[in-house]
Amino acid sequence: VSDAENWFCECPKLYSGRLCQFMTCDENPCGNGATCFPKSRRDAVCLCPYGRSGILCSDAINISQPSFSGTDVFGYTSFLAYSTIPNITFYYEFHLKFQLANHHSALQDNLIFFTGQKGQGLNGDDFLELGLRDGRIVYSYNLGSGTATIISKPLDLTLNIHVIHLGRYLQKGWLKVDDQKNKTVTSPGRLVGLNVFSQFYLGGYREYTPELLPKGSRFKNGFQGCIFDVQVRTSINQEFKSPGTPEGHPNSGRNVGQCKDSPCNLIKCRNGGKCIESGSTVYCECLTGWKGAFCTETVSVCEPEHNPPHLCKQGSTCVPLPNGYTCHCPLGTTGTYCEQG
Repeated sequence: VSDAENWFCECPKLYSGRLCQFMTCDENPCGNGATCFPKSRRDAVCLCPYGRSGILCSDAINISQPSFSGTDVFGYTSFLAYSTIPNITFYYEFHLKFQLANHHSALQDNLIFFTGQKGQGLNGDDFLELGLRDGRIVYSYNLGSGTATIISKPLDLTLNIHVIHLGRYLQKGWLKVDDQKNKTVTSPGRLVGLNVFSQFYLGGYREYTPELLPKGSRFKNGFQGCIFDVQVRTSINQEFKSPGTPEGHPNSGRNVGQCKDSPCNLIKCRNGGKCIESGSTVYCECLTGWKGAFCTETVSVCEPEHNPPHLCKQGSTCVPLPNGYTCHCPLGTTGTYCEQG
């Protein structure tokens, strides 16, 4: 946009500066490798990595029973990623327990775990996954010649903790949920080996959107609640072990809290601000007129976040007054808002 000598950029949301070159997350305030997400032009939210919590992810937390928060308002899922599970090709068995955060959204369409190839091969690429859909457990795998799926009966919601056992030998898979009957399936086609190279994802997925998961395994949201005691073995005479190298240790994660802990207990939002938590991530949502990490700073009448915005025309300078503001006009313009030539 230009008027004679005075040109300026009209910046899209979340950008600022004469060339719109600054983004809230450029001067990334988040610590410890957190994902920075711009909440407004001046405020960022830090999506904390595994083992960290707090507004800037500076607090270390000990996680023995991970809690997952599903898909947050920014579109990211909370997840843990473990190293690839070795020797899973022909045989595997998994045990795990989980607790739902709520009965409404936590039963809609949520990923519990996934490992697989990410492409969309002819018959779909090899993958193994487990999730919740409409209150039932869904277990699917594809050995490369088509997808096999077992769907449980609806979960008994009077149970506080649910227990899942599942397995596969060559093409034949089985699933047992709580005290429901064991269900079996045989995968189509002729292939008998599961070839997966990805990490083992628990509760969600690293990528921005689970839409990137292979066809036939589209769970839109991450898990909401706690998942614990995940155990796996890849031969019938082996002991069950926790995934990860070293055992039980994830390689990475995002937004994972400790079950039953609330990060909002540790911080105080001021001036009517509301504490919002999502896994280990926590931030203050401020009432109109306030800003800053804890809603302690007032929004000046001249700032872009102010509601309503000031009316000084571009190129002029807004100057706050005790009650209201005035516009300082550049050469060649006049009027209350510098709107006249």
